[in-house]
Amino acid sequence: MNIKSLLLGSAAALVAVTGARAADAVVVAEPEAVEYVRVCDAYGAGFFYIPGTETCLKIGGYLRYDAKGGDDAYIGGERGTWNKQTRATVRFDARSETELGTLRSYIETRFNYTDGSNSGGLIPQAYIELGGFRIGVADELFGSWTGYAGDVINDDVINYQSGTSNQVSYTFTGGNGFSAIIAAEQGQEQTASFFDYDYRIDDYMPHVLAGAKYEQAWGGISGVVGYDSKVEEWAGKLRLDVKFTDTVKAFVMGGYQSNYDSRVNGDRNWFGTWEGDWAVWGGLSAKVSEKATVNAQLAYEEEGTYSGTLNVAYELVPGFTITPEVTYTKFDGARKDFAESQRGGKDDAIQGMIRFQRNF
Repeated sequence: MNIKSLLLGSAAALVAVTGARAADAVVVAEPEAVEYVRVCDAYGAGFFYIPGTETCLKIGGYLRYDAKGGDDAYIGGERGTWNKQTRATVRFDARSETELGTLRSYIETRFNYTDGSNSGGLIPQAYIELGGFRIGVADELFGSWTGYAGDVINDDVINYQSGTSNQVSYTFTGGNGFSAIIAAEQGQEQTASFFDYDYRIDDYMPHVLAGAKYEQAWGGISGVVGYDSKVEEWAGKLRLDVKFTDTVKAFVMGGYQSNYDSRVNGDRNWFGTWEGDWAVWGGLSAKVSEKATVNAQLAYEEEGTYSGTLNVAYELVPGFTITPEVTYTKFDGARKDFAESQRGGKDDAIQGMIRFQRNF
């Protein structure tokens, strides 16, 4: 082999090796398949599958701004300035199907900025549900089972509920609009009400309650009864809802508690939060246009205090509602005594407010 042949052969080999390396350098690996978010329509609008799982998740909430002026409709007396609060709420609702039924976990976070200061974050709702059983913290069932009160903002001037509580419950749901519930609750310490009171149990016996409801296209009937194990008293509520048309509905609700004792004495029933043995609430809602709904409510308690509220909820654009509201309260009994001693001697109050709320 001569020198020329050797050089040509070496050059050809070098080109081949270089070409192979260049080809290796531009080889791109196949991309991995991307799992896009899938819509989950099994539980209604807004749910999607968490990637890689069969669990459906919904994220929602609202941002709210309230401004109140005039008197204080709850305890009387003039405010003298605006009372303002901004609230941000985020809700997480995760559900999946199991051999024991729907497994659900629900969390609501709430952050308030009130009158120039942060009033902290709260978790008013956080519970697990499976096959009718629920355990966790939620609105106390004496108030929520019958559907709260009306569609006004200040619906609890004459109070019908206590707050939130750790609880365990079981709900039976029939196929004909009938449902029933049994539950046990711990109670709550309250430090911002008409009078402060600790409703929490102090031994191993919980507060217990039971309720039933029947719902149809025309409306429904619901009732609940609760036993306060701390003060050893009971209370009950009964409610009727009627849908007159697709745009007009009304309700009436009555409550009764055993051996009422005023808040001044501090011996309070966790379930009976009104003043007197009995109280009654009634309300009406009418959708008067595509954007506006008029809501009204009246309430009265045995000790003599009565309250009326009227508002107009106006949906400016989808998801954004502006609600001006006015409330009038005439105090009597223990409420009147408190208003006169603490809030400048007035026995009535006129409160105005406006709410801006963006739901998502």
